[in-house]
Amino acid sequence: MPMPKKDVADISEGDRSPASPIRRQHLLDLFPPLTPYSSGFLSVDSTHNIYWEQSGNPDGVPIVLLHGGPGAGATPTHRRFFDPDHYRIIIFDQRGAGRSTPLGSLENNNTEFLIQDMETLRDHLRIERWHLFGGSWGSTLAMLYAVRHPENCLSLILRGMFLCEQEEIDWFLYGMKTVFPEAWEQFAGFLPEDEQNNLLEGYYKRLTDSDPNTQMEAAIRWSLYEGACSSLLPNYETITTAEQKQHALALARLESHFFSHEVIAPENSILRELDKLRRIPATIIQGRYDIICPIRTAYQIHQLWPEADYIVVPEAGHSALDPTMRSRLIEATENAKTIG
Repeated sequence: MPMPKKDVADISEGDRSPASPIRRQHLLDLFPPLTPYSSGFLSVDSTHNIYWEQSGNPDGVPIVLLHGGPGAGATPTHRRFFDPDHYRIIIFDQRGAGRSTPLGSLENNNTEFLIQDMETLRDHLRIERWHLFGGSWGSTLAMLYAVRHPENCLSLILRGMFLCEQEEIDWFLYGMKTVFPEAWEQFAGFLPEDEQNNLLEGYYKRLTDSDPNTQMEAAIRWSLYEGACSSLLPNYETITTAEQKQHALALARLESHFFSHEVIAPENSILRELDKLRRIPATIIQGRYDIICPIRTAYQIHQLWPEADYIVVPEAGHSALDPTMRSRLIEATENAKTIG
């Protein structure tokens, strides 16, 4: 079996109690690259075709990756968090994201449809039960799916907890400037000064404009802002290739759409549904310095859902590829081998 590579030593808050010394551990690296053994497009309505793929062991235990965003899409790197000898690895791009078509489409695109699509895909692949592995928006979708279909979930591995509530959206739009003022100034400065008091409305207006160039300019600014704030160390990448631009467009359009129309009201909060998840083995993995999805939400969930393992990863931000975060996620997928 190809095992994850051991890497440098580090410290994990999840390995100590307040009274015990910190235990150092070697970091796990991603599994080797692999190629899907099957893939395709699944028509889920008259508009949307979602891309799916399977890799690893066709007879293995199913595990499905739920990407973030909404609209971020999956990448080949996502396959590498899972032991391909043990797992039947299912990756799919949610409506309007990644390789799904039409890219960036907002039509018939909401949370309920995404949950339905997961069930449609599960039935299509003839899977009885699967592990759910989701980060950021993927953690939201995983919890919402599990609330609706707990009988289909072997376990939940969740990173960068997000409830899709208004306070979190406001933090993304305005609060992050406390830590990343330079990135925020570039983000807000794209809009005229008289529109900067409602960044979401201003960006959504441009991201849905009839002019493709206007959409793309707004999408690039939105995506650069999010990217700069995602890693522990600021990541000021550029967006130059056609593929990068299309990814940015889907991400920005779908995030602005969901943040405008799919915010979960307090009376419908996932926090009110946690009783339905208590019997599902779950692991919550949170970067201490996650700026996109601050630890406050994860801690709140932990207090109300103590049955779930709660791991705080120091020296990690929001990105699943921050070395300490990556290692903890792989460790969780290794531990989940005892389930199912």
